[in-house]
Amino acid sequence: MKLKFVIILSLIFSANLLAQTPSAILKKAEKALGAKKNIEKVNSYSKRGLITRLKDGMEGEIRIQAAKPLFYHTFIQVEGFEREAGFNGKSAWSRDSREGLQTLVGDISQDFQAESNFRNNRWLNYKKEKSKIVSGGNINLNGKPADVVLLTNTDGVQTKLYFDRTTNLLIREEIPSGESLKTFDYSDYRSINNVKEAFRVRANFGDGEIYEIEFDQIIHNPKIAAKTFDFPNNSGEPLPDIAALLKELQANEDKVEELLEDYSYTQKISERELNKSGVLQEKESETVQLSFYKGYRIRRTIEKGGKPLSEKDQQSEDKKVENRVEDIEKKIKKEEKRAEKNSSENAPDENSRRISLAEVLRASNLINPRRERLKGRDVIVFDFEPNPKFDFKNAQSILKFFGKTAGVIWVDTDKKQVIRIEAVLADSFKYGGGLLFKIKEGASFEQQNELVNDEIWLPSTTNINLSAKALLIKGINLNVLIKASNYRKFSTEVKDAKVGETNNQ
Repeated sequence: MKLKFVIILSLIFSANLLAQTPSAILKKAEKALGAKKNIEKVNSYSKRGLITRLKDGMEGEIRIQAAKPLFYHTFIQVEGFEREAGFNGKSAWSRDSREGLQTLVGDISQDFQAESNFRNNRWLNYKKEKSKIVSGGNINLNGKPADVVLLTNTDGVQTKLYFDRTTNLLIREEIPSGESLKTFDYSDYRSINNVKEAFRVRANFGDGEIYEIEFDQIIHNPKIAAKTFDFPNNSGEPLPDIAALLKELQANEDKVEELLEDYSYTQKISERELNKSGVLQEKESETVQLSFYKGYRIRRTIEKGGKPLSEKDQQSEDKKVENRVEDIEKKIKKEEKRAEKNSSENAPDENSRRISLAEVLRASNLINPRRERLKGRDVIVFDFEPNPKFDFKNAQSILKFFGKTAGVIWVDTDKKQVIRIEAVLADSFKYGGGLLFKIKEGASFEQQNELVNDEIWLPSTTNINLSAKALLIKGINLNVLIKASNYRKFSTEVKDAKVGETNNQ
């Protein structure tokens, strides 16, 4: 009888363990922290305390501030050495006593933005943000049994969370930071406005050093000035004249338009998605050959799924390209006739013509200009945000879209061309009044360029991540990686556009 009772108990216990799905773990954690409704009332917070480097006992101060939706700032000073980082909703930056001030780029920028989101919203919005949660198993952490949850956002940034199985409180985070990993162990939880906060933290900021943090003050919903999160101004640095810079940028973009007609390149477009394990992987791909003809884009598919097109499909594709060139010629002649008649209908095809970044930036407010180095070049960096005074009503669709974005841009001070741009959609974008499709707020776009032949900066890698709702289609999530390569000069022949290139180098 006793044996049967033990078996029944073990089965019940095992069933309870199996029932610990990631969503169940997160819900228990919310309850343990003080309930979701109370957590969501915290729109900003400020933390201050003592930080001690364990290897030598040196002490200093730490300050952390955050404000919804994504603003985040940290400051640490130990033995006169300072490190500071922030995200202002447009750009992520860091400063320390050794490396100085810099705008974060690439993976480390993406990781810090993901951390900023987590610091403000925890995991509460993971469904809305289309993030993936999966189980990381059960482990023994510092003598305590813990449940592990992997939280991966749509950019593929994965945060590892450890929850005490007894208290259901978060006791460890592992957060990526470029090639490094930040680790935070939490303890000494106390209630602030019905929400529990950890007053003791053991931290590794990714440099291998271990620190002990003891907060002596944690305040919910303080008023925090927006400039707290902004890129710090270095008063000794001469700032550029943004109006003059835009004028030069526009002039150079016009030259870029001309130079583009002499270039051909290949582009691999890969659609990616998060798999069941929360890993971003390629779903399908297409490789195309791109060129420009009289300001219009020529696109020729050469591969699908990593395999060349069949001879029949390639012939069909080449025929489409020839027809495309003929259509361009007809459009140009039609536009010329309209121009002669002074027609108000004289307008290029907005879906085909390339809109310069200088035009896009005219729909934005430009702030926080600074001088930095990127890819071995002197650059001017500034943040941009939507300009409420911009005439969106009469703007082309592409300008309406970019006019709603916020982000950061890097400009080569010598070439007066864009090296890199990172942008986030600050407000939802509706096309056709929202009937045709609607792109949700938070969509992100990142493009980095490469200098070709020491004359022109052209795209090398582009990341697009968005959620949209289209006509008659349930919501779609799109994560696209575009890699461009094989840049070379050529001359286009209207009568034979299927290859249409002559190597000039």
